[in-house]
Amino acid sequence: MLVLLPPSEGKATGGSGSPLDLGSLSLPGLGAARAEVLDQLVSLCSGDEVKAAEVLGLSEGLRGEIAKNAALREAGTRPAGEIYTGVLYDALGLATLPPAARRRAERSLLVFSGLWGAVRIDDRIPSYRCSMGVKLPGPGALGSYWRTRPPMADVLPEAAGNGLVLDLRSAAYAAAWKPKGAVAERTATVRVVQSKIVNGVEKRSVVSHFNKATKGRMVRDLLTAGADPSGPGELVEALRGLGYVVEAAPPERAGRAWALDVVVTEL
Repeated sequence: MLVLLPPSEGKATGGSGSPLDLGSLSLPGLGAARAEVLDQLVSLCSGDEVKAAEVLGLSEGLRGEIAKNAALREAGTRPAGEIYTGVLYDALGLATLPPAARRRAERSLLVFSGLWGAVRIDDRIPSYRCSMGVKLPGPGALGSYWRTRPPMADVLPEAAGNGLVLDLRSAAYAAAWKPKGAVAERTATVRVVQSKIVNGVEKRSVVSHFNKATKGRMVRDLLTAGADPSGPGELVEALRGLGYVVEAAPPERAGRAWALDVVVTEL
């Protein structure tokens, strides 16, 4: 099982590990593309601060992120699983996973990133600020950049192997790689839907906080239970066995991913 996650907008700081070594990161086929984006981001943030803030979409209160990006090559690192924070990662609780579940997480979880393309949770990276929606000088719009890099199209199907791909990315990060063909048929995307009864009538809505927290908790439950579904149908059964209300149907056309709705009534 390969689980595709979005990063968090906010990130932990204070890495004390050795400076970044691009060659040590997993998915080495992305190395050249990572180096190009890193070079352009560091160059941007080492120059005109006003321009850098505009390109990165930073408010006045986030101007400190520019200096942090400028120093990425010298900054201390920590595992990506510690860098990414926020609602999804709080619910996932990597630091408190039992040892066996933690090992499964290291094998299974892949975090997408505007800067790195994708990293595993034990890859050591510095804290940074660069979303997939950024349009950098040189690479251009990062979602398109990563999607059109031949290494991404080669590396991700190889990482997926013959197993399930559980795609929990937000739309901006899903744009960086779209499973195709046989990989798509083993892929399940998940939408979390909140159900409320209003005046005796069920109302459904997609709420960001519920979405992120439920996805994090769902991944934690799958890892802790040792679930290893080989395809979307088995994933549906595994989630239902863990107490989730899941609505799903196979895609109508070959080469398409399954779309799953996980229905929640409270967080």
